[in-house]
Amino acid sequence: MRSRAESILRNSDYRRVLENIASLTGIQMVQYLLPLITFPYLTRVLGPGNYGKVAFAVAFITYFNLITDYGFNLSATREISINRDDTKKVSRIYSSVMVTKTLLMLLTFTAMLTIVLSVDMFRSDLPLYIYTYGIVLGSVLFPVWFFQGFERMRYISILRILSSLIYTGLIFIVVRGPMDYLYVPLLNSLGFIAVGIYSQRIVKREFNVRFLRPSPADVREQLVDGWHLFISTIAVSLYTTSNRFMLGLLAGNVTVGYYAVAEDITRALLGLTSPISQAIYPYFSRIQEDDRDRARSELKKMLIIMGALTFGLSVLMVPLAPFIIGVLAGQGYAESIPLLQILVFIIFAVGVNNILGTQGLLSFGYKKDFTRMVLYGGLIHIVLFLALVILMGSVGAAIAVVATEIIICIIGYTLLKMRGVL
Repeated sequence: MRSRAESILRNSDYRRVLENIASLTGIQMVQYLLPLITFPYLTRVLGPGNYGKVAFAVAFITYFNLITDYGFNLSATREISINRDDTKKVSRIYSSVMVTKTLLMLLTFTAMLTIVLSVDMFRSDLPLYIYTYGIVLGSVLFPVWFFQGFERMRYISILRILSSLIYTGLIFIVVRGPMDYLYVPLLNSLGFIAVGIYSQRIVKREFNVRFLRPSPADVREQLVDGWHLFISTIAVSLYTTSNRFMLGLLAGNVTVGYYAVAEDITRALLGLTSPISQAIYPYFSRIQEDDRDRARSELKKMLIIMGALTFGLSVLMVPLAPFIIGVLAGQGYAESIPLLQILVFIIFAVGVNNILGTQGLLSFGYKKDFTRMVLYGGLIHIVLFLALVILMGSVGAAIAVVATEIIICIIGYTLLKMRGVL
């Protein structure tokens, strides 16, 4: 066992992956530990109604964020990873992606304003949606895909921790009562934007990247290259971020508040496993180019490890749900307990899905299969979600989410077996 560990540490590829996992784990712990400080405060100060209103706005704006991301966190990451020794090529990729994202941001902001001003239930909360939209601007400015491509995750760690610290400190100073709910998205957006601006300085100073004015052909190439991943991301949103939005339309802000509490806790726990997948994606993208047999072997090992880790964590959380809700959200959120006991199994399903989808289908070049998998999953989820919410309310929503993720596991595994990867 010791010799095996020493051989892993001596391997530069493995060592870099472990370093990146450590960096991302650090940031995830801070990112989710700091909200554990503000989370109990906000749930109690805002109440289920206003907490649900903020959650609904974030879910709505997330659609526009998905459009501006356009799958670049995967497609551009891969391009940067492959070409990172060619500074001129990296500068061209960086410039074309940034310009494309900016154009998409301007289009989505116009679309957001049009929708909000045209629909009565949105119009009364126009400032809420504008403040929340700042997240999109911050996301455009912060090139996560660039740092991931270079496997320099510590920059992501430092900057995101800084953003979380800014947000956490200001929440306790500014938010004092239920009517201060508007400050929550505003402060969150300001933190994202400040960190995004600083990250641009790092890209230019540390990586010697220069802005090269992209041609229309460069922009078109980025859009074409990221198309399947963009469709995949939109499809994924049908069974992830869309849940709060659809639930809000069907059941109102209070129900969304109870559901959002359970989902936020689940996502925080899920975030503890995501550094592994983020760190190994560039690694898999590279080794499958050189040695597909080795990549297949590594994928099988990672599937077993991630499956065991996430299933154990899911089972452990079920009996702890009442305690966790009581401590973090308060006694006024008892309706969130059964939702959390169901939703924790997302940790297992998403952990496995990431290995099958991102590390498997995407890293091995099966973009169309990946798109097909999540698109089928998204369409199945819409039907399940609407039917179960009508029959069972928020509990039905939680069941639909977990069921969809398990169905996607089955589809992903089947596709990889058909392609001979597993």
